[in-house]
Amino acid sequence: MQVSVETTSGLERRLTVGIPAEQVDQEVNKRLQEASKTVRINGFRPGKVPMSVVKKRFGGGVRQEVLGDVINRSYSDAIAQEKLRPAGQPNIEPKQMDAGKDVEFVATFEVYPEITLKSVDGVEVESLSADIADSDVDEMIETLRKSQAKWADADAAKVAEDGDRVLIDFKGTKDGEAFEGGTAEDQRLVLGSGHMIDGFEAGLVGSKAGDEKVLNLTFPEDYQAEELQGAAVEFAVTVKGVEVQELPEVNDEFFSAFGVADGGEEQFRKEVRENMENEKEKAAKGNIKNQIFDALVEANEIEVPKALVSNEINALRNQTAQQYGQLSDKIDLSTIFPDNMFEEQAKRRTHLGLLVSEVVSEKSLKADKDKVKAMVENLASTYEDPQSVVNYYFGNEQLLAGVEAAVLEEQVVDVLLESASVTEKTIPYKDLIAKQQA
Repeated sequence: MQVSVETTSGLERRLTVGIPAEQVDQEVNKRLQEASKTVRINGFRPGKVPMSVVKKRFGGGVRQEVLGDVINRSYSDAIAQEKLRPAGQPNIEPKQMDAGKDVEFVATFEVYPEITLKSVDGVEVESLSADIADSDVDEMIETLRKSQAKWADADAAKVAEDGDRVLIDFKGTKDGEAFEGGTAEDQRLVLGSGHMIDGFEAGLVGSKAGDEKVLNLTFPEDYQAEELQGAAVEFAVTVKGVEVQELPEVNDEFFSAFGVADGGEEQFRKEVRENMENEKEKAAKGNIKNQIFDALVEANEIEVPKALVSNEINALRNQTAQQYGQLSDKIDLSTIFPDNMFEEQAKRRTHLGLLVSEVVSEKSLKADKDKVKAMVENLASTYEDPQSVVNYYFGNEQLLAGVEAAVLEEQVVDVLLESASVTEKTIPYKDLIAKQQA
């Protein structure tokens, strides 16, 4: 086998592989010999079909099968011989496949970057905390009430305010022409929710059922659809109704909706506070992790393989589609959720993933078994039968691998923090949670 490697650009490699003709011919003949023992052809007894007939009938198909196997095997052998680490699948282009001649193919692919980690020594990190006041608990209970709220039709004279829900038809036009996704009927929209572009919801405040509005707006420069980025558009909106929110009473029925059957308001507030404490701890850890990982990325600029970024874009797209209930074999998700929606996030995640893997390798880290067990038990604690959930996790390699990866990431954070300059700071609870959600 002859192998040559060429660097075409950056991380891209062009691998040319030559395979002696006799190697392919021997494998083809071997398979045809084996096939001749079992093939059935009219006019011949089983196992007595002449090789010339077997070759004529099956030679072409067997050769194609052998070529595929030989190319795959030779590709694997070649990258091992050249000590290459492909990132993603190769594009294999046959160059010479004629019978009796040496086989030649070219594989083009990207490789993982060579990384020499730069230190984050002395980077300044804020360890944030928060005290949960009674007013924070009150605010959370109000949020929970809103999550259980019902909507009721308002009086026809009711003027829509922020927090009200309107029932609308709208049609958007750009330069007088309707654009994709700009038209809807019987759309319910909570004013102030931020679901529409700037100015849309604000333009409906003060309207009432039966009103017709024309909103002259501009799409943001970073809007997901390129043809609408920074575009001036006009929305013709018909307000068909206004609905107001009816919040539930804070009583036993309300408490039971959140799993508190006994103990009344005192027990309910206790459990709400406990959940808030858990969220506070998660937010504080997440904030530290984000800071130290940001520092790691900033200190280590590397070229990331396009193939890995593309895989990450597809993963993010599928996650988003699942959230919106859009997963279907009949839908081209890339038209609904184009690549540019996820490209920046995908690049950062890929960049960070490569650096974290390098830290794991450099520090010879392995997921701490006790921490893995503790994380599984914590995840299981919210279920009715925690032990059965624990058993399920430890009996499922894929689920357990996800927990081990999360624990390993925490260990990477701990290693990096050892050389960081950490200062503690207390901020309001809602500010801490907001930082994590940003």
